[in-house]
Amino acid sequence: MKKNLAGIFSLLLFISSSCSGTSSQTENSENPVIENILSRKSVRDFTGQKVESKIITTLLKAGMAAPSGRDLRPWELVVIQNRSTLDSMAVALPYAKTLDKAPMAIIVCGDSIRSSYWYLDCSAVAENILLAAESLGLGAVWTAAYPYADRINIVRKYTDIPENIIPLCVIPIGYPNGIQSPKDKFDEKKIHYEKF
Repeated sequence: MKKNLAGIFSLLLFISSSCSGTSSQTENSENPVIENILSRKSVRDFTGQKVESKIITTLLKAGMAAPSGRDLRPWELVVIQNRSTLDSMAVALPYAKTLDKAPMAIIVCGDSIRSSYWYLDCSAVAENILLAAESLGLGAVWTAAYPYADRINIVRKYTDIPENIIPLCVIPIGYPNGIQSPKDKFDEKKIHYEKF
């Protein structure tokens, strides 16, 4: 009888774990922040539907919630929604061709006078924007401007940003056209405890 109960209990545990998924899946589904981080993906195809002003403000607020060394906040954000500007930048920027499909872009820039490590703080801003976009059902992709002089000059041409303000990246944003899946980038071989 005890063997039968133990067998039934084991079977119930197996069925329960099969239905609910692995423990890490369960942990992620119970933690929306972790789930959102692990769901983020680079989206390069958009429906063209306009992104509402309220949502754009939310993206900008999320970006500016980033940490900043010595709280200098050297970031400057340029929102581009003009169709001809987006199309022209798509032609001119080698890795931002998807701007021709995006209804908007946010250019994350840094003030090189305000902080010598502006690019670190602005990278945190860009990541916050990407995560916020994911959480709001939007798609986005980081396209680099910095450290490439030719790309920086192209962005300057279309935005009139001053010399001390350096564009880090151009983020095309919009509603995804179709379903994209995130990449599983976790790699245990890159983890080191105590020593390399």
